Amino acid sequence: MTANPPDLAVTLLVIAKEPVPGRVKTRLVPPCTHEQAAVLAEAALADTLHTVRLVPARRRVLVLDGRPGPWLPSGFDVVPQCGGPLDERLAAAFGAVRGPALLIGMDTPQVTPGLLTVDWRTADAWFGPAADGGFWALGLREPDPALLRGVPMSTSSTGGVQRARLVAAGLRVGDLPQLRDVDTAADAVAVAGQAPRSRFARRARELATVLGPAGAVEGVTGHEPVGAAT
Repeated sequence: MTANPPDLAVTLLVIAKEPVPGRVKTRLVPPCTHEQAAVLAEAALADTLHTVRLVPARRRVLVLDGRPGPWLPSGFDVVPQCGGPLDERLAAAFGAVRGPALLIGMDTPQVTPGLLTVDWRTADAWFGPAADGGFWALGLREPDPALLRGVPMSTSSTGGVQRARLVAAGLRVGDLPQLRDVDTAADAVAVAGQAPRSRFARRARELATVLGPAGAVEGVTGHEPVGAAT
């Protein structure tokens, strides 16, 4: 993928929750406590934001449920999430920007700048499937909130329905590699192994005895193939 042409400078959107115990990564509990889950969530969010900061963009926006904290680097506009179900919140995020926009969440700390540098000359939309059937990235050359409203979220068919919606609208869809979201302890261990130098991996190593066998995180030093279903 090549860099964004100057005339199609992109807005990068990150939709996230403030990493408050009891409000984030609740599927990690158990084996984690809510406090430990929030520590992992904060690390994942910080990794994501610092990666986004490295990608050429016209604007970087954190669409946040909660308040900013010390994990927020400079260079971001912070806007509050609207209320309602997730499809409405995603639609509102796209509806508030002009020009090409690429949105990601806070559940894939293994994401790299290269994955977020897309060529809008070759596609009207970019779609990044998640291994659990959802999606980790969605890009629209011309943001249209209607493309998201009504898509059932947090199901094993979410990604398929969303991509089909893009195709049905007549858009040229570019596909990004499949990534694994961090939802469960097994996910946390696997993703930490894919990005061993990340903040998330350091926190996962600290919690190795909680997340699984003590060597599970430290024993993985390479990267699983991006796009592999695990």
